[in-house]
Parts: sequence; C-alpha cells; structure tokens
Amino acid sequence: MATLPAFLRRNGLPGMNLPQSMPAARSAVKNGAPAARDRNKNQLRALPQENVFFYCKKIDNSRLVREADPRSATTCWSAIGAACVVMALSTGVLVPQLMGTLAGYKLEALRAEQRRLADERHNLEWKEAELLNMNRLEKLAKEQNLTAPTPGQVVRLNGKDSSVAMNQPQ
Repeated sequence: MATLPAFLRRNGLPGMNLPQSMPAARSAVKNGAPAARDRNKNQLRALPQENVFFYCKKIDNSRLVREADPRSATTCWSAIGAACVVMALSTGVLVPQLMGTLAGYKLEALRAEQRRLADERHNLEWKEAELLNMNRLEKLAKEQNLTAPTPGQVVRLNGKDSSVAMNQPQ
C-alpha cells in the first residue's frame, strides 16, 4: 500500500495534523489555499490531483460464473450471417476479375504455343524443301546406281475417282 511522501506532510494537506504554532497554515488548509502573505515565494503551487492515490489490490474472480445472456446467441448468429453475406458479395465481385486474369494468362500461353508451332512448321517446310530438291535427289540416285525407268515400267492410272489402283490386264 502506498503512503504519503514526506514533502506532502511538510506542506500540510487536509486531514493532516499540523502543529499549533502554524495557525495561518491551518486556516489555509481549511480554506483550500494558503494565504498569500504566508506563502513562500520559492514554493511551487499544488499540482492538480496530487492528493489522489491509487492502490493495487488482488482480486480473485476464480469462483465467479458468468450468467448466460439470451441475446448473445442471437447477436453472434447475426454477426456470422453478416460475415457470410459480405463474403458472398466480395466473392461475387472478385471471381469475375480473377477469371479474367486467368483467361489472360491462358491466352498468352496459347499465343506463345502458336508462335512455337509456326516456327516448327517453318522449319519442317524448309527441311521438306531441302529433301525434295532435284539436285539432291539426282545425287542420291547416282550414289545408289538408280537409273530412269523405261517406258514400260511406269503405269499411269486414269481413274476419275481417287480410289485405289485397279488391276489392268497387260
């Protein structure tokens, strides 16, 4: 517990025992302020709330039981319902934005794949043209001792439809 500091006892607060030799101080304490003629010029005036003291007291609430509030359950469910409504509204607002962003990513991935496939197609066409070059084919034919076919070796199909070759008597 706190006690009054020693300098407060010297100044004389209400309820304190002042010596009988200080009647002016006793009358000043009763009136609430020291008389102007008895006041020391070097002494500070009283601070506000300086006669208020706080004490710490241990309180044991272990045996207390909270009484059930019938309105608390309604308030709780109302708060949960409001949170669900807010969440549903925010989801309804944010989902289209998110889907647009994801569609943008997918579109960009498809464009990248299209560029890659166009490059691959260009490379394949270049290789095909290189392989079908007449100079290259003639060089390969000479290396493998291939000769031009005789006129009787070539059979030309004169069908009007694109069906499989027909057997013709020779």
